Amino acid sequence: MAGEAGGEPRAWLAVEETAATFISRSLSSRPPIILPPPLHRAPLRPGNVVEIAGPSNSGKSHLLLMAAVQCILPKEWEGIYIGGLGKSVMYLDLDCRFDVLRLAQILRKRIAEGSAHLRNGDLEKDGTKDEFQSSFENALFSDCMQRFLYARCHNSSEITAALKTVQSQSRSEVLGLGIYFVMIDSIGAFYWIDRASQPAGENKGKSLQSVTETVIHEIRKFLQLQPALVLVTKAPIYAEGTTTANDFNRGSSKYMMEDSTVLKYSRLDEERTLSCREYMPSIWQSFVTHRINLQVEEAVVPSVHENEVLSTYTSEWMQPSLKTKEKFSIVGEVHKIHYQS
Repeated sequence: MAGEAGGEPRAWLAVEETAATFISRSLSSRPPIILPPPLHRAPLRPGNVVEIAGPSNSGKSHLLLMAAVQCILPKEWEGIYIGGLGKSVMYLDLDCRFDVLRLAQILRKRIAEGSAHLRNGDLEKDGTKDEFQSSFENALFSDCMQRFLYARCHNSSEITAALKTVQSQSRSEVLGLGIYFVMIDSIGAFYWIDRASQPAGENKGKSLQSVTETVIHEIRKFLQLQPALVLVTKAPIYAEGTTTANDFNRGSSKYMMEDSTVLKYSRLDEERTLSCREYMPSIWQSFVTHRINLQVEEAVVPSVHENEVLSTYTSEWMQPSLKTKEKFSIVGEVHKIHYQS
């Protein structure tokens, strides 16, 4: 925050002012970040750690991609308003399920929406307009993708190494803008691996605690260098510490699956009969500043394509507790939000 104010920390704090003025100045230096629904409901600022929890195929990774696109898009491009943040994203893929084609699809959709008015210009219909728009969109797409940094992690040690890389990237300030979003998908991916790798006779909880402490330590070191928003997904663990078959079969998200509706809902019913328990160590629970839970609804809605049925989802902010639910559906790369009390 001191760096954003353009001075040293002590100088930034040495200003004589009332508490109200100090709070106002602090909030103005870190204004709320505008994110896609349903993340828009809680005011999020750099330094916050947001946990997006939910079962398999509840839209967690999709929300990360939507937020990433919002971040890497510029506010303006060649005099045309785009509406993005124009900053870099570091995406840590722990599930090894990241789909770059899906990211490109969402990004190109947003770019097409921003350049839609170019189709209504006064240029003659000789192909010049189409060529200009194509060049405009391709150049913007390339510029945005340069601000998307990706790392795939296969164990907890690689998470620590990747976070150290984030700190290095922050010092060099990617494209002069720095990393603004750090995304981890998903934080519990190596839970069972870490438990199984612990030697017999030793405290497994202590081992998990130390691994989590290391991860949190590296995140905090980065946030000290540069305030950023941390977005983390987390899949639940059910009943006696076991996961359902659906948690191990996460090859594609629900909005990308074509059939097997009966199988999906039988698994959904099975999951809802089990109680979800918290499995992350207490140090992680206290580190998280915001929590939102996503669930898959049994109700389905017809999509814009014939003979295709899509599920609806609900989101509920648990921290802070907003005591309201949002219902939304995902059609392709588009969010359709319906509010539900």
